[in-house]
Amino acid sequence: MNTITNKTNVDSNVVVKEKKVNLFKLDMRAYSMIGALLVIWILFTILNDTFLTPRNLSNLFLQMSVTSILSIGMVLVIVSGQIDLSVGSLVGLTGGVGAILNVWFGWSPVAVIAATVILGALIGLWQGWWIAYRAVPAFIVTLGGMLIFRGVLTGITDSRTIAPLTPDLKIIGQGYIIPLVGMILGTATLIFTVYYIIKQRNDRIKYGFEVLPMKWTAAMIIGIGALIMGFVYLMNSYQGIPIPFIVVIVLAAVFTFIAKSTVFGRQVYALGGNPEAAVLSGINIKRRILMVFVLGNTLAAIAGLILTARVNAATVSAGNMYELDAIAACVIGGTSLMGGIGTIPGAIVGALVMASLDNGMSIMNIDSFWQLIVKGSILILAVWFDIYSRTKNKTS
Repeated sequence: MNTITNKTNVDSNVVVKEKKVNLFKLDMRAYSMIGALLVIWILFTILNDTFLTPRNLSNLFLQMSVTSILSIGMVLVIVSGQIDLSVGSLVGLTGGVGAILNVWFGWSPVAVIAATVILGALIGLWQGWWIAYRAVPAFIVTLGGMLIFRGVLTGITDSRTIAPLTPDLKIIGQGYIIPLVGMILGTATLIFTVYYIIKQRNDRIKYGFEVLPMKWTAAMIIGIGALIMGFVYLMNSYQGIPIPFIVVIVLAAVFTFIAKSTVFGRQVYALGGNPEAAVLSGINIKRRILMVFVLGNTLAAIAGLILTARVNAATVSAGNMYELDAIAACVIGGTSLMGGIGTIPGAIVGALVMASLDNGMSIMNIDSFWQLIVKGSILILAVWFDIYSRTKNKTS
């Protein structure tokens, strides 16, 4: 009897140890992105002391906004086992339509925003219908969409630049929140974050899951609080928090909730992780794929509006190659191209990495072809790392 008890204790200790190792590996993968971002920032700061100034950081967060919004939608698409190559051209088309309605027809900003967002949703419905209900591969449908949308943009604008926008519409791409409001929002965000972390910890304890020691949880809260208030202080040192970045944070929070806390989100992850099991469990796969593309293309329309407002013009080349940046941001942030794995906060960090590289190389006057080479190389390395991690996990 003692022998059996001892054996059971040994097996239990082995299981606990394996769980701790797996948790450690998960943390290493999650925090490696942040480590890479810090290395990039330190490197560019050493090479050019203007990189970490409030003005440049404000521009950096403005630059990353469009890619971040695209990557939020792209996470859902990739997690579901699909791909969308049309979002860059869709950014150009929806931004062009918004500019035409505002500049040529004098529509109010509210009407322009509503019409453009609806257009993005309808395009997503069209592309999703071909993919989900006509079984045309997403690669082909969205590749065709990339060409179609760029052609339509060229036709409706007659290859001309549409500008300038009205001041009320420009504010969504160029505006800033005043320091007092920014401080209030930062404080509210901090309070909500503390509440969420503590609630999540208590829920895990309630259901018997492992949690970090309280001292590490407190250290994490202090670190996150320092980041939030430090960010607000830096932005207030220039002109305030950029409105496009506020849009990114709101959309990221909403879609993180959708992905993690709704039946739809869990079904999307199940669909990408194991399609056969998803079918057997009764998930309406066609409807879920359709909805994923509706949401992704709606976000692309929002990104198109912000880009057009930021540059105060719609051009034929707007959004060119943005699909590469969105996919790269997702993959760098830990989204697997095999489907089923990925987080929206990770994609936001990935977008910040891409924007930091663009911004740093630009202020150093590095030729644009080097920027393309660097971004392409990082995309390849990120995909390789994902495949390597999956292979290693299967063999271990």
